[in-house]
Amino acid sequence: MPVQRPFNFSAGPATLPEPVLQQVAAEMLDWGGSGMSVMEMSHRGKEFISIYEQAEADLRELLAVPANFRILFMQGGGLGENAIVPLNLSRGGKVDVAVTGSWSRKSAAEARRYADVQVVAEGSGRNIPGSANTWSLRSDAAYVHVCTNETIDGVEFHELPRIDNGVPLVIDCSSHLLSRPIDWSRVGLAFGGAQKNIGPAGLTLVFVRDDLLGHALDICPSAFNYKTVADNQSMFNTPPTFAIYVAGLVFQWVKQFTYAGLQGLAAMEQRNIDKAALLYTTLDASSLYENRVEADCRSRMNVPFYLKDDALNERFLAEAKAAGLLQLKGHKSVGGMRASIYNAMPLEGVQALVNFLKEFEARHG
Repeated sequence: MPVQRPFNFSAGPATLPEPVLQQVAAEMLDWGGSGMSVMEMSHRGKEFISIYEQAEADLRELLAVPANFRILFMQGGGLGENAIVPLNLSRGGKVDVAVTGSWSRKSAAEARRYADVQVVAEGSGRNIPGSANTWSLRSDAAYVHVCTNETIDGVEFHELPRIDNGVPLVIDCSSHLLSRPIDWSRVGLAFGGAQKNIGPAGLTLVFVRDDLLGHALDICPSAFNYKTVADNQSMFNTPPTFAIYVAGLVFQWVKQFTYAGLQGLAAMEQRNIDKAALLYTTLDASSLYENRVEADCRSRMNVPFYLKDDALNERFLAEAKAAGLLQLKGHKSVGGMRASIYNAMPLEGVQALVNFLKEFEARHG
């Protein structure tokens, strides 16, 4: 009998689907009879090009990415994109940012290096500050930036804001990318690091509308110029080949995934809804734990919570680890606990956490 792996609730790099890990292990020394590991392949060779093309096609299908969007496989992570986006889109002008938590605050600070940044709305880290039609948006801004899921704070836009003044919307969707559909009619550019729902750290995905290409500042490095990357099919410089390969396997896994009579991304979204509901219901019913995010914008992916007695924190983490529940410590900037329940976290993992929460409360509450 195979040994049950622990349930890993890390915020990223995060848990990966076990079938994907098994396939990676099986193909490690010899991919497809090539005699090479993917890590040893030329990124311009026919073997890797076939991997890349399949991954791009599967991702476009899964997210129903329109033909007028280019998919770029880049490096630098979400923090890197905080600089790369204004280098490409700001034109040295104005950028509006809605601050809903730690990551959008970082985005605003980084964009100020290249543009006139205005914070158009600011939440408490526990809420989304109104709808876009109440924000102080500028009609001459180059773009509006939002982080649609705040990994640290656990705040999620369940519906993308509608920007009615014609200014493109840029979304940092790192920690919920591929967990639900994207309404592309509201988006000019989307980006996300892969190390949450998609694959290992090192790969960053960028989806950019054609009309936003070709406006990079002169100081933008060539390898970060979206038009250069798009014109070279993400091969202007050596891309993160192994991470692209693993991501491609995850795309195939999501396409085949079934749940509640659904398949693919629809099935994944429904399971994510059910996992989050199970965990939030337990936290809300507790007298020991609390989640401080307003109910209408709670993240399905990242669930921060606090013990009402901080003296129990270390005991909680030690007992959770002994129970096979890993990486539950909250981000150092906010403290407490955090359970990241990305696509690869099975419902059984959330149920195991819920059982432990109840048992721990019975002993220590």
